[in-house]
Amino acid sequence: MTRPSLSRRSLLATGGAAVVALGATAAAPAAAAAPAEPAPVTPAEALRRLLRGNHRFVTGHSRHPHQSLDDLHELAAGQHPFAVTIGCADSRVAPELLFDQGLGDLFDNRVAGNIVDDLLLGSVEFAVEEFGSPLIVVLGHERCGAITATIDAIHSGGTAPGHIGVIVDSLRPIVEPVLAGPGDPVEKAVRANVQAQVHTLLERSPIIAEKVHEGALSVVGARYDLDNGRVALVG
Repeated sequence: MTRPSLSRRSLLATGGAAVVALGATAAAPAAAAAPAEPAPVTPAEALRRLLRGNHRFVTGHSRHPHQSLDDLHELAAGQHPFAVTIGCADSRVAPELLFDQGLGDLFDNRVAGNIVDDLLLGSVEFAVEEFGSPLIVVLGHERCGAITATIDAIHSGGTAPGHIGVIVDSLRPIVEPVLAGPGDPVEKAVRANVQAQVHTLLERSPIIAEKVHEGALSVVGARYDLDNGRVALVG
């Protein structure tokens, strides 16, 4: 199946100009560069790089790669992220930190509850088409506030205020079926939501499904532990 290519120049020119302007005015000294890693080509290589970075983060050996002003200057002309993340907007779940990556490495999509709606799906498809990123990670986390708010609304029979209700309504069909039975309801719902969003990506996007079928892309689910910083895959 053939699709027209998107134009980096038309879609990214404004952002690139802003970065150049930032580089022209900033005068902070460049940070020491971490050893460069070859860009991952396959989904397996991309996943290994993320998990190695998380291990460094957990063990206190983060390298903070590609975070200098010089790196920013190099990226002004274009970006080539090796992984796409779909994570929660929670302030404790910053992918570049917990995976020990830097500028230009990850194409982050963050929204409360890591929900794949039409807008977010378009953002992910853009990265897959434009940059050829070989990996998509749906990243949930323990004690998710969006999940907790949804469970509270289900138990109380009430509604969430304002547009928070949109989040709750999106999560309710995923969360409600897993509440019965033993186990922590929030933890069960977090895992169920990660799996549901992975399924949504594969079922609703022919672009993603085709690249997965070709072996050029993998979509994985993961859970981030706030207590120890570890990321574990969710099957």
